[in-house]
Amino acid sequence: MTKHVPESRTAETVGQPASRRALRQSQPGTPPGQPAQPPRPLSAPAEPIPPAPSAPAEPISKVPSSPAQPISSVPSVPAAQPAPGQRAIPSRTSEGAARSGAPEASIPAAPPARRRDLRETSFLVTCSAQQPATKGWRGVLSRMGLRIEPSREELAEREDVRMVSQHWPGPRTVAVVNRKGGANKTPTVVMLSAILARYGGGPVLAWDNNESQGTLGWRTEQGPHNSSVLDLVDSSGKLLSPESNAADLAHYVHHQAADKFDVLRSDEDDEGDHEVTAEEVDIAHRVASKYYRLIVMDSGNTSRSANWRRMIDHSNQLVVPVTAMEDRAEAARLTLQTLESRGEHEAKLARNAVVVVSESTDAGRGMTGEARKRAKIEAERIEEGFRPFVREVVRIPYDPALVNGLIRYAMLQPATQRAWLRAAAAVAKGF
Repeated sequence: MTKHVPESRTAETVGQPASRRALRQSQPGTPPGQPAQPPRPLSAPAEPIPPAPSAPAEPISKVPSSPAQPISSVPSVPAAQPAPGQRAIPSRTSEGAARSGAPEASIPAAPPARRRDLRETSFLVTCSAQQPATKGWRGVLSRMGLRIEPSREELAEREDVRMVSQHWPGPRTVAVVNRKGGANKTPTVVMLSAILARYGGGPVLAWDNNESQGTLGWRTEQGPHNSSVLDLVDSSGKLLSPESNAADLAHYVHHQAADKFDVLRSDEDDEGDHEVTAEEVDIAHRVASKYYRLIVMDSGNTSRSANWRRMIDHSNQLVVPVTAMEDRAEAARLTLQTLESRGEHEAKLARNAVVVVSESTDAGRGMTGEARKRAKIEAERIEEGFRPFVREVVRIPYDPALVNGLIRYAMLQPATQRAWLRAAAAVAKGF
């Protein structure tokens, strides 16, 4: 195809040497030795561009200053073979290449979509809406119709409630120990039993494992009988038989109507001299494990007695109560030290123990003002002292409802109830 040269370019050639004009007017691709076409006169009009010939003309290119490097051919990609029973779909590029005579480049067909397994999906919604606040000013606004999120304290309380409400496979036994009397062992047994029974439901037993006569029966309700652990041991053959049922236990345990747990009292015969043996503890624990999911055992003050040591053998969790008095704290330390030295099971219980520090002393109900302040400071000191040696330490505020008389959860102040819930949750984490 002949390229039309504009007049402005033709005019530039006037006055230039003949050799340069000839070089500019020569067509690229003209073979050497053939004369170039003569230049048109300046005054002659430009000729119209003839129609393109049927054969493709050679492209016009500038004269390169240096020989051009050959372009290497692009390697062809082998066409993907279609899957058996599947027809290859030609693309527009391959159709165009076939019309132009170029080699056809096949595009691999998309793999067939995999059918999902019905077991891999579900239409159930797994996340649930959060319950609005129920405590404090947030709870007031929620009851007015405003959906307010609970505070951090309320969320922590809900988590403690969830922890104590669980059921574990198989029975669990908690031993409450301190070799010193007046360390708050019996109130600790009652409070843990009440909270675990109130929130978790199911049968919970508080067992007074004092070797002679304990005080758990004095601080709890009495049933329509005077039975004790010795009576239960005497009837163990009947209670362990397949014909026996849970209702038969009502002859031997004392149910707490408000707090939903049962009490197995120690021998309260003032004239008796029998001390519970290790074999009797085994028998009573076998019966209790058959009918109760949680057993909280009170203990005496002698860690050398046979029934005390056998109680430790059956225990899954250790709780060590102390009051805001240095001799109670020292006795608790010695109790843990003794257990660590006895064996692997005892040492594990000691390391995983929960220490419950009560802000109370022997002052009784008249503990107010400066005395309560000193007791709180001492309880804080004892709490920090035990923290490096056990799994968890929980401090309980002073509450006169725990000093004398029957112990009931509903009689406690709200702050005391919250503290005991925290202690029970700490115990449940060890199961």
